[in-house]
Amino acid sequence: MAGSPDNSTAHYPAANRPAAVGVNGMVASAHPLASTAGLQVLMDGGNAFDAAVTTAAVLGVGEPYMSGMGGIGVALVYTASDKRVRALNFSGRAPKGADPTLFTKDNKDTGAMSPLVPGNVAGWLALHEAHGSMDRERLFRPAIAYAEGGVPVTRLNARTMANSANRLRKFSSGSIIVRADGSTPSAGDRLCMPRLADSFRAVVKGGTEEFYTGDIAERLVKGVQAEGGLLTMDDMAGYCVEWQEPVSVSYRDFQIYATPPNSSGFQILQTLKLMEGYSGEDLAFQSPETLHVLMECMKLAITDRIKYAGDPDFVRIPVKGLLSDGYAARQRDRIDRNRAAPVSGEHFTASVPAGAVAAGSPDAFDGGMTTHFAVMDRDGNVVSITQTLGGGFGSGFAPGDTGIFLNNMCHWFDLEEDSPNRIGPGKRVDFVVAPTHTFRGDQFYASMGTPGSWGILQTTPQFLMHLLDFGMNPQEAIEAPRFRYYGGVSVEMEGRFPQDVRKALEQKGHDVTVLEPWSMSVGGAQGFRLNAGTGTLEGGADPRRDGLAVGW
Repeated sequence: MAGSPDNSTAHYPAANRPAAVGVNGMVASAHPLASTAGLQVLMDGGNAFDAAVTTAAVLGVGEPYMSGMGGIGVALVYTASDKRVRALNFSGRAPKGADPTLFTKDNKDTGAMSPLVPGNVAGWLALHEAHGSMDRERLFRPAIAYAEGGVPVTRLNARTMANSANRLRKFSSGSIIVRADGSTPSAGDRLCMPRLADSFRAVVKGGTEEFYTGDIAERLVKGVQAEGGLLTMDDMAGYCVEWQEPVSVSYRDFQIYATPPNSSGFQILQTLKLMEGYSGEDLAFQSPETLHVLMECMKLAITDRIKYAGDPDFVRIPVKGLLSDGYAARQRDRIDRNRAAPVSGEHFTASVPAGAVAAGSPDAFDGGMTTHFAVMDRDGNVVSITQTLGGGFGSGFAPGDTGIFLNNMCHWFDLEEDSPNRIGPGKRVDFVVAPTHTFRGDQFYASMGTPGSWGILQTTPQFLMHLLDFGMNPQEAIEAPRFRYYGGVSVEMEGRFPQDVRKALEQKGHDVTVLEPWSMSVGGAQGFRLNAGTGTLEGGADPRRDGLAVGW
C-alpha cells in the first residue's frame, strides 16, 4: 500500500490466541456471553441490528459496572444495501436545571447530581426500529435470563466490583453488588439482578415510551430527586437520539470513519492524518523514531481537542480544518524529531504548564468505564457501538428499585468558565467514545474500537496502524503493546515494549513509566476485518479484559 512499509518479511509478536474466523457473520465484544448471545441471534436469522441490541443488553449484565440501561453511547452503522455509513448519537443530555454553579468536583462524579439523561435504551431501540427484523422479546431474552438466573463472575468482574465497593456503599442500591457483610462477589460466584430483569421486561413490553415517560422513568426521576438530583420527567420525555453524518479522513489507501462531535473521534482521525506524512524508515513497528513522532502527533491532536471540543449545539468545532491535509502539513512541521514536547494533559485545565504544546489554528483550513463491540451479518451490515456508564457503576446508585445504575457522565464536563465543554442546561458532553469503520475503495474493510476513557483517542490510532500499516490481523493488532500519554512528557508503556526502545525514547526526553505487560489502562479493543476477495472475516478481542470474538 502507498506510503506503508514492506511487511513481506516483517516479524511481529505472535498473538496469544488465533484470530476468530467466519463467513456468515461475527460478533466481537468485551464479554463472552454477550458475544455468543449476539452470534446466536445472527444464527437464528437476525441481522446485525438485532444482534447489536442483544449484545448491548447482555454487556450491561455481564459487566454491569461498564454499561447498561442507565448509560449512554454512540453507534457507527454501515448499511450494505445503500453502502452508507451513519452515526447514531445516544449520548444523553444534561438536565435542564444543570446550572454550572450547582456542581462541584465531587457531586458531578458520584450520586444524584452526576447523571445525564440516559440514552442507551433510546439508542438500542432506534437501531431496532430502523433496521431490526426480530421482535424485542427475542432480543432481550438472553439479558433477562442472565440478570434473573445469574451471570458468572469473572476475575475482572470481581476485581472491579471490589474496587467500586466504597462508592456503592453510599447508597442503599449498593446491596445489588455489596453483600451485608461488606464483601463483593468473587470469581466463580453467580450474580443475580432480578430487579434489572424486571426493568428489561418492562422495556420489552412498553418500548421507548416505558423507559422515558412510563413507570421506569417515574421511578428513576423520583429516586434521583430524593437524593437531591436534577433529573426531571421533562428531561426524560424530551430526550431524542440523533442520526448524524460521520467524520472521516483518507489515510493512505483507506478511508476511516468515526463518530462526529460531541464525540471526540476527530482526535483519532487527526492523529492518523498527521501520521500519514511519514513513510519508509519513519514508519516501522516499535521503532523509537516512529513511536516518537506518533506521540508528538497525538499531543498536537490532544491539544486541539481540548481547545475546541464540546457540544456542537453550543460551540463551534472546526472539524473540517482540523482534518484537512493542509492543516496536517503545517502541524507536522512543529514536531521536533529529537525532543519530546510537554502536553498540558488529557482534558481542559486553566493552568497550562510552561512550554506545553499550544493548540493550532485550523480555521484557515476549514472549508472511567466503557465497553465496545462490533457486529457484522451475512448481508454485510455492520454495527459498532461504544457505550458507557462513565465511572465504575456510573453514579454509583440505581434509583427507584429499578436495578438500573445511572451514568455519571457529568464528571466529563468541565466547571471552568473558559472551557468549551463547560456543563450547562441541556448540553451534551464532549466524550471520548469513538468507534471506527475503515473502507478500502468502496468496500468495507474493518471495524475497530475500544474503551479506555481519554486513552481511547490515543490507543485507537495505535491498533489501527498495527492493522493498516504493519499488516497484522485484528487479533495481533489488538494484542500488540500500547502506550498512553498523560501530562507533561509522561508516557506509560506496557512492559512488552523492548527495553532498548524505551531507553531511546527517554533519550528524546520522554518520561517513561513501565506498566504491567497487559494493562487495562490502554483499553480493551474489539473488532474484525473483511477479506473482500473471499468474503471471510477475521476478528480479534482484547485479552486485557474479558473480550471474545466469535464468527460462524
